[in-house]
Amino acid sequence: MKKIKVLVVDDSSTMRGLIATALSSDADIEVVGQAEDPLQARQAIKALNPDVVTLDVEMPNMSGLEFLEKIMRLRPMPVIMVSTLTSRGADETVRALEIGAVDCIEKPRPGNEHNFEELPFKVKIAALARVRPLTTEKDRQKLAVEARSANAQYVPDGRVLAIGASTGGVEALIELLSHFPENCPPTVIAQHMPASFTKSFANRLNRICPARVQEASSGAKLTPGQVFLAPGGDLHLEIAGKGDLHCRLKAGDRVNGHCPSVDVLFESVARACTSRAVGLILTGMGRDGASGLLSMRKAGARTFGQNESSCIVYGMPKAAFDIGAVEKQLPLDRLAAAIVSETSIIKKH
Repeated sequence: MKKIKVLVVDDSSTMRGLIATALSSDADIEVVGQAEDPLQARQAIKALNPDVVTLDVEMPNMSGLEFLEKIMRLRPMPVIMVSTLTSRGADETVRALEIGAVDCIEKPRPGNEHNFEELPFKVKIAALARVRPLTTEKDRQKLAVEARSANAQYVPDGRVLAIGASTGGVEALIELLSHFPENCPPTVIAQHMPASFTKSFANRLNRICPARVQEASSGAKLTPGQVFLAPGGDLHLEIAGKGDLHCRLKAGDRVNGHCPSVDVLFESVARACTSRAVGLILTGMGRDGASGLLSMRKAGARTFGQNESSCIVYGMPKAAFDIGAVEKQLPLDRLAAAIVSETSIIKKH
């Protein structure tokens, strides 16, 4: 099998060495080059034609974000961001994922020196990703105006929306939620993401989306216009209660290799909401969320999945579709309108 060619871009020679060593431990990966800044990286991409690039967020001459934007505009390709565990680093990494980076990983730090153990796996997933060209700000604004007009008469029908996502989910969730009305259905999200990034992601969503978005906390009530994102780490997000639905964070083992798990969230929604819910599974690797979405559908909920052509990685939606959990598959750019129509008192046909 052809090896995956990787270009490592980082201004620290020590960090480049650590990344190269971690990747070279996998027989399916070949580090074909290293660059200490975007100027060198640009030439290396032309000369080496790598399958995947690992990119430092903070670098001299040109920031990682600026370089990523150029890549996604001129030569879209899979990129994994390598970030420091700082507030600024987290914010910029979330922005990078929004621009189109496939995934992110934290740089090793004291007490977590082995943090690159997951890097070879992430590179393999990235090599399979369908990377989309960067959406221009002008196009984003035009779509946002159209969405506001379409949502002007929206009145929620009381159902809860539960969403699961993984690789490629940041970009997908931003596109989806930015086209929701301000009084969108109560929404809960499990997105596979390191704990250090979920708060920054929730803040980013809150700044650019009409609805209010925040990290979930135990006891937080589900009300229209409120979106809760599961915090990364060692707690699962569940929905609890009968008439008075609320979030519950619960310690537990990883499910399908993840905490928070989409399956755990969806199963709790099936129990608490039965038919008074809508489920949506977005881009991501693996099968987390498939059985939970099936439970929701069996309980009477409506269920949607992102289609293959618009997914960065068509893993989780495919697993759900294959077992009959997905009632309707749609491209990403049609999902917001479909969810809004489905959860509105006034149905649009």
